[in-house]
Amino acid sequence: MNALLNVQGLKSGYGAIEVLRGVDLQVMPGETVALLGSNGAGKTTLNLTLSGLVATRAGSVNFDGQNISGLHYRKVVEHGLIHVPEGRKVFPNLSVHENLELGAFTRGRANRAENLEKAYATFPRLKERTAQLAGTLSGGEQQMLAIGRGLMAEPRLLILDEPSLGLSPLLVEELFGLIAQLRTGGLAVLLVEQNVGQSLDIADRAYVMENGLIRFSGTPADLLASDTLRQAYLGM
Repeated sequence: MNALLNVQGLKSGYGAIEVLRGVDLQVMPGETVALLGSNGAGKTTLNLTLSGLVATRAGSVNFDGQNISGLHYRKVVEHGLIHVPEGRKVFPNLSVHENLELGAFTRGRANRAENLEKAYATFPRLKERTAQLAGTLSGGEQQMLAIGRGLMAEPRLLILDEPSLGLSPLLVEELFGLIAQLRTGGLAVLLVEQNVGQSLDIADRAYVMENGLIRFSGTPADLLASDTLRQAYLGM
């Protein structure tokens, strides 16, 4: 089986600062992959580069066999690579319903009504608040809304950047349960998290990033079985 996402030797950064220094990473169709690492490791820069929001300096990003390096972010979305950013980034002065509909602005417009019902079925709490302004939702509800908005674009690969950030332990558990359910429909997920334990519980494979490089690639079992890796990169 060919990789859905195939990243080879990827370099990018900001101005004179090179953040990604040659990243290799793959996500197979229908696979959940955890990308772990501390703050400053380069995880968010990788997400932004994959999404076309930060320019690629070297290397390649292939999605379903097509080189999407350097494409405008809207073209990246059209391919079905959807990024749910860190910090939720909902539109606070628009309703839950309006936020969800905006998710289908570039991709998924033809099936907007059907996908809206699917989003409400996945997140029943949002349906109860369909007319409520997004800015008045709780943090957990806003995260559900951000993911639901991403699902409206009919993703083939969904990048989730720190979805559990700032949530209570109970909401984190609920959220990871929902993320685990996404792959039952064949959706590939790149889960970028600092919550190591729960990420590894639902991941098929894992990568550990440090200083803009991938330091480990393998199964969660392999990672957890190595005392050296756990202590060096995960603080476990």
